[in-house]
Amino acid sequence: MTSKRVSKRPANSKRSTNSKDTADSKDTGAKKSKKTKLAVPVPDYRGELGILTGLSGSGKLSALKAFEDLGYYSVDNLPLELVPRFADLVRQSAEIERAALVVDVREGMRLDEFPSTLKEVRKVLPTHVVFLEASEEALIRRFSETRRPHPMGRSETVVKSIRAERKRLEPIRNVADIVLDTTKFNVHELRARINSQFEREESDQSLVVSSNSFGFKNGVPTEADLVFDVRFLPNPHFVPEFRKLTGQDPKVGKYVRQFPQTKEFLDKATDMLKFLLPHYIKEGKSYLTVAFGCTGGQHRSVFIAEEMKKRLAEEGYRVKTSHRDMPK
Repeated sequence: MTSKRVSKRPANSKRSTNSKDTADSKDTGAKKSKKTKLAVPVPDYRGELGILTGLSGSGKLSALKAFEDLGYYSVDNLPLELVPRFADLVRQSAEIERAALVVDVREGMRLDEFPSTLKEVRKVLPTHVVFLEASEEALIRRFSETRRPHPMGRSETVVKSIRAERKRLEPIRNVADIVLDTTKFNVHELRARINSQFEREESDQSLVVSSNSFGFKNGVPTEADLVFDVRFLPNPHFVPEFRKLTGQDPKVGKYVRQFPQTKEFLDKATDMLKFLLPHYIKEGKSYLTVAFGCTGGQHRSVFIAEEMKKRLAEEGYRVKTSHRDMPK
């Protein structure tokens, strides 16, 4: 601006020349100053963001409180358009290492933008999406117990609202890293599951493996990435002294381990996972759930899940176990 004003003075004016030189000098100095400011390094703190979403009544708020207890900076119902800005703030923050927020059907029509927003956020910060769901019967019971209206509206029945919401959230479920069925969980069991899945451990491995057991008679867990059927192994249930025990009991373990097919299966499954896990890490996967199923989820699957945990831990992986159907 100064140089433009000076240029209007007569060309033979000494003052004009001096002023212009001064102005050019100031202008150059200003440019240098600007360059100097741009050259100042900006701290690039790296954090982690967890996005909780899913069906109303599936336990999102209880899960958010569990995240908060694990040290996550937690926010409920943040408008979707603010999520990228929030992620950037977390990335730049020296205090916030991990953050969690809830995004759900309360967003209304803006929810359609979730997949594209997620891609944008993942360019800024490592982000995982946890989708909570439950059976229709469980959701109906929970709404009946709390006597709260469904967020989809009061004009329809709870059943119709649940079905409409499930359909509405299907695109988000498809991009989730973890799908967690809370049908059989109470509040304490849900918090324990969140803790076991996300509790931080000191390790160089970025991938957390969950080696889980279940019973086929109660259905395959929806959160499982890989499922192994171990019903081909001899069943300890038919040995009277083992009937009330579980696969964590040394006696049951010794019984299952004595069969040659047990060792062969464990060796081959371990080799396959040792091949797959580095590729999953390279792909950027943060969580992998491997589920082993037997008939009731009490003996064989529990033993195999525990054995696989030991084997993968020896390879340096972070491994947790969960036994969905094992008697408490």
